[in-house]
Amino acid sequence: MPPVVAAHPVSAAVQAVKPIKRISSASLMEGGRELEIEHAGRTYRLRITQLNKLILTA
Repeated sequence: MPPVVAAHPVSAAVQAVKPIKRISSASLMEGGRELEIEHAGRTYRLRITQLNKLILTA
């Protein structure tokens, strides 16, 4: 008879994983080239560069 292999229960943390939210930069920027993001009492600036890259600075 083959050995019995117990299945490992999936932890609650793995079951509760939510998919990563995706938003287009165009929707986020709403036609602008810069925006400010408040996080943990600090303000960050997200901007689109001349080379069309995103840069986040504190």
